[in-house]
Amino acid sequence: MDIEVFFEEKMKVNARIGKHLIKTDQPIMAGGDGSAPAPFDYFLSSIVTCSGIYVKRFCDQRGINSENIRIIQKHTFNQNTHRIEKIEMEILLPDDFPDKYRSAIINVANQCSVKKHLFDPPEFDIRTR
Repeated sequence: MDIEVFFEEKMKVNARIGKHLIKTDQPIMAGGDGSAPAPFDYFLSSIVTCSGIYVKRFCDQRGINSENIRIIQKHTFNQNTHRIEKIEMEILLPDDFPDKYRSAIINVANQCSVKKHLFDPPEFDIRTR
């Protein structure tokens, strides 16, 4: 799968993935218009939405209604390194969620392939043509 990036005015950098378009921008304080999430926001969102896919699939396979399940992701930012040093996820389950699956849902969320790539990152090769 190829991802093609193209530019618009100011700090707008967009990506075309097949028939889908992902728009990005920077916050106003970083020279953008704040018209779309920043690329790093998409990166962070990809972690929790990936976990969400696994949670949703788990529930669907067991006939559990996932409509009222929410996952909240929070980040601890290190001021010295200017990087995220901790990511926490909390899965909010409705009262009628089966008790026998409460620990399993955590295991399922941990299967996220985005998270696995962070633990064993790919090699990067950047060049010009």
